[in-house]
Amino acid sequence: MQASVLDWLESSSQSFGDKIAIWDEKEEVTYRQYHDQAVGLAKAIIESGIENKAPVVVFLEKSVRVPVSFMGIAYAGDFYSPIDIGMPKQRISRILEVLQPRAVITSKELKGEFEKFDYTGKYIIYEEVAPISADKAVEKRRQQIIDTDLLYVLFTSGSTGTPKGVSITHRGVIDCIDWFAETFDICPKDSFANQAPFYFDVSVPDIYLSMKSGAPLYLVPEDLFVQPVRLLEFLREKQINTISWVPSALIVVSKIKAFRSVDLSDILKRVIFCGEVMPNKQLNIWRQYLPNVVYANLYGPTEAVYACTCYIVNREFADDEPLPIGFPMKNTDIMVLDEEEALVEEPGKIGELCVRGTGMAAGYYNNQEKTKEMFVQNPLNHAYEEKIYRTGDLVKYNDCGELVYLSRKDFQIKHLGHRIELGEIETAVSSLSDVTRCCCLYDEKHARICLFLDWDISKEELRPLLENMIPDYMLPGKVIYMENIPLNANGKIDREKLKAYL
Repeated sequence: MQASVLDWLESSSQSFGDKIAIWDEKEEVTYRQYHDQAVGLAKAIIESGIENKAPVVVFLEKSVRVPVSFMGIAYAGDFYSPIDIGMPKQRISRILEVLQPRAVITSKELKGEFEKFDYTGKYIIYEEVAPISADKAVEKRRQQIIDTDLLYVLFTSGSTGTPKGVSITHRGVIDCIDWFAETFDICPKDSFANQAPFYFDVSVPDIYLSMKSGAPLYLVPEDLFVQPVRLLEFLREKQINTISWVPSALIVVSKIKAFRSVDLSDILKRVIFCGEVMPNKQLNIWRQYLPNVVYANLYGPTEAVYACTCYIVNREFADDEPLPIGFPMKNTDIMVLDEEEALVEEPGKIGELCVRGTGMAAGYYNNQEKTKEMFVQNPLNHAYEEKIYRTGDLVKYNDCGELVYLSRKDFQIKHLGHRIELGEIETAVSSLSDVTRCCCLYDEKHARICLFLDWDISKEELRPLLENMIPDYMLPGKVIYMENIPLNANGKIDREKLKAYL
């Protein structure tokens, strides 16, 4: 019985000891080095007096050293929380206030930066820790881990301004990665290219699928994501056959049809995307140039590890159609509830997507009030305690029985007497040939729908292009052209920044 994710690193270090585990521009580690450095870090944590099950922060530049530190913290029986060195100082301070970490793993160079914060815990300096293959105290801690222990806490934005620490257990990650490996037939001959920051849950499959399978993980240099041809050349050079990226990163490639310059048809096997809506118009460009690749649309909040539903693209879609989010992952249940808390099962009816299962987070760290608000008793079960997570996402079933994402509940507006999903407008606009990115917001002050898009077109010119796809009452009342729609650190459209233009 597997109680922790560390079983995967133990196995891969024994079976693939000399094989590259993680690569970045400055260094690489084999699976044996991965294991031994993690054990060394765990020993340093334990010897510094940090108790079992304690929060430990990782404050390092994105590199090989970050996932190695994650595993060192896990070996010590503790749980990790990454803090990006580029985060705003105020946000870091708020995270530290919520987390109250007992130790931080950082570098000599960055220690001075971290000392500027209100922190009184221990410091573990990565480059000062010697690798070791085994240690009795570390092994004792590893054997004490049970699958409901926390593995990590990732912080999302909070509506009150206080970041929310999503608490994920070993079991949640084990279930997700086991499903992933089985569904996509992952094996040691595969190779992965990481795009997402390690403080963003889209990176979770990169870290753990590679570790479970003994496959190499390449950290793609960040500057390549604004150089699509060089990005594809990198995938070819490193023989990457599996990518799990946010749609914005895939759109960078399809926008200029970089496939015409670099052929990946004999290399790339799987393209998996999650984190935001993937427009079918952009996906169709990928499918045109790489028709034999397996494409999968995964959906899920950070509170469900990485994802809770999956749709493996198995038919053609028009540019203006929404791409389904599919079906629940194994050992995960999806409940669609209407405003009366009744189960929605018939096609076309809208409800809120709720998640049930061991992949669900344990709650928000050090925030019982928010946990009680979002992780609630299953309204369909009155016999015993059973928590579900309310995602705040509105969905419906299509005629094929597949789930289709519509929008956030807070993106649903009341306009001219109609309930409108802003996501439906975005889907229609995204299908237009000259649009790559777009976003809809509602201007409460002027009672109008505002559309931001990267195509210089007037409201009057846009109207006839949309009127056959959406009703008149959903047509934007204001159109704002932006050559570069702002993205947040996770690669999603930054809606907060756009609100300033209303």
